Amino acid sequence: MEHKPWLKNYPPGVPHDVEPRQYTSLTHLLEESFRKHAARPVSVCFERWMTYRELDEWSRALGAWLQSRGLEPGARVAIMLPNIPQFPVAMAAVLRAGYTCVNVNPLYTPRELEHQLKDSGASAIILLENFGKTLSEVIGRTPVRHVVLTGMGDLLGGLYGHWMTFAVRHLAKMVPAFRLPLEDGRTLTPLAAALHEGGRLQLKPSAQTLESVAFLQYTGGTTGVSKGAVLTHGNIVSAILQAEAWFTPALKRVGDVSRANVVAALPLYHVFALGLCLLAMRWGAHMTLVPNPRDVGRFVEVLKRRPFHILPAVNTLFNALLQHPQFRSIDFSQLAVSQAGGMAATPGTARQWRLATGCVMVEGWGMSETCAIGTNNPVDSADFSGTIGLPLPGIEIAIKDDAGRSLAVGQAGEICIRGPNVMAGYYCQPEENARAFTADGFLRTGDVGIMDDGGRTRIVDRKKDMILVSGFNVYPTELENVISTCPGVVECAAVGVADEKQGEAIKVFVVKNDPTLSEESVASHCRQHLTGYKLPKYIEFRDELPKSNVGKVLRRELRASA
Repeated sequence: MEHKPWLKNYPPGVPHDVEPRQYTSLTHLLEESFRKHAARPVSVCFERWMTYRELDEWSRALGAWLQSRGLEPGARVAIMLPNIPQFPVAMAAVLRAGYTCVNVNPLYTPRELEHQLKDSGASAIILLENFGKTLSEVIGRTPVRHVVLTGMGDLLGGLYGHWMTFAVRHLAKMVPAFRLPLEDGRTLTPLAAALHEGGRLQLKPSAQTLESVAFLQYTGGTTGVSKGAVLTHGNIVSAILQAEAWFTPALKRVGDVSRANVVAALPLYHVFALGLCLLAMRWGAHMTLVPNPRDVGRFVEVLKRRPFHILPAVNTLFNALLQHPQFRSIDFSQLAVSQAGGMAATPGTARQWRLATGCVMVEGWGMSETCAIGTNNPVDSADFSGTIGLPLPGIEIAIKDDAGRSLAVGQAGEICIRGPNVMAGYYCQPEENARAFTADGFLRTGDVGIMDDGGRTRIVDRKKDMILVSGFNVYPTELENVISTCPGVVECAAVGVADEKQGEAIKVFVVKNDPTLSEESVASHCRQHLTGYKLPKYIEFRDELPKSNVGKVLRRELRASA
C-alpha cells in the first residue's frame, strides 16, 4: 500500500485491479455483448436507431466480405468515418475478421492521410464519400488495395437514408467531385454491395489472442511525424474493464446500466471517445452519435430530445455549450457524469458547468498510448478538484526525473505510467520505443506533474510547453487556470515569446464575451493571483483560438503567430 497511496482513497466498491483474461480477445467481449443485448439499441443518429442485432449482422457481413478479399491475418484496415452508424459497424467488422483497425481523422489533409496509410501499411480503407477526394489524391502512393465507400445515409434506413445521402451530396454540396484511380488491381466497392455480398458468406473465426494487435492509434504528431501506438486486444479489454469499474457506481440512479445514454460527440476515431463507445457496448447501453458537434446549435437540439447520463467532452466543448443561448433549456436531471479529458479543464469552466447543470465536472487523464485510461477523479466527487485524480484499477503512476528515478511526494517531475492498458510500443519505431519507456517499464508521458500523499496528481504542464522567464519555470496551464476565472473571459491560452531581457516573455491570448473587458482588467486580475515573474507581458484579444479537431487549443500555432 505504501507505494500505491491512491488505493486508500478509492471510492467504496471500486476494485484495486481488473482481470482482462476473462476474455480471449476484444472480439470475444464484443460478440458476447451482441448476444446478450441483441434487442436493445446500440446507437441513435439523426433520430434513426440501430440495435445490437443489426450491428452484429452488418459487422459479420462486412467482416466476411473483407476476408473474401484475401487480406492476411492481422492486416491493417483504415477507417475514415465521422460519428455515424457506419463507424461501429466498420470497427466491429475489422476486429471480427481478424484484422487491425487504423483510425483516421476524416479531416486529414492529403499529406497527413498519405503518411498514415503508408506508415501503417493499410491494405484497405472504409471511408465516407465526403472524403473521397482526399484519398483520390494519394491512393496511388499508398499500399491500399481495396476501398469501401459509404454515403451519409447508407445505414439510416429506407427513404430517409436515401434522402440524407442526396441532401449531403446535392443540397449541402459536401461531397467534392473525385475519381479514385483503380490501376494495379485496386477495387472500389459501395458499402451496400459489400454488405450484400458478405451476407451470403461465412465469417471465418480468427485466431486472435489478448496479445494480438487491435488498433494502430495514431498520436496527434504535435512534436513531429504522427506515430502509431500499438494497442493490443488485451490493452483495450483492460481499459474497458478499468473504465467500467470506475464509472459504474455513478449510474446507480439509472439502475440498469444498459439503459444509459452515452453522448458520443467527440470523434470516435479519437481514443477518448473510442474507449467510452466500447464501454457503452460492454454495458449494452446506447450512444447518441453526434456527427458534427461544432454545430453547437444542432448539438443542443440533440441533447434536448431525450435524457442522457454520460457526457464526455473537452474543456472547449463544455465552454461552447455554456455560451449557447439555448443551453439552459436542456434537461440535465439525469446527467450522472460530466467527464472532462483530452486537455486540461479550467476551474472557470468547471464552476460555470456545475452552476448551470448541477453536475460536477470530473477530470481525468490518459493518452492514445494508454487507451485514454490513466487517472480519474472519483465519480462521486463533490466538487471540481483541479487534479487529474487517482490511478484507475491496475495502473501505477510514478513521478520521475529525466534519469528515470522516482521523486518524492510533492516534487514536480514527468508523469510516468505502467499498467495492462499501456501500449506495446510505437509501430515500427524501435528508437522511439527505447526513449519512451523507463528501465522499470513505465511509459514516459511528457506531462509534468506533482503527486500528493493521497495519490492524487496535479498536472503542471507539458514539458515542451514550459516557459522559461529569467530562469524561472512558468507553466501555461497554471496561468490559463487563473485567467479563466476572470469575469468576461471565455477561454484563453498562454505561450512563451522571445524576449531579449528575460529569454522568454509571457503572451496570453484571450477570447471574451464581455465587450468592456480590457487588457488592463485581465492584467489586474493576474496581479491579484500571480507572482511577478508569472505576469503576462502581452495580452491579445481574439475572436477564437486555433484548435485541433478534438478541440485542443493549439499553443504551437499561437507561438508561431506571436
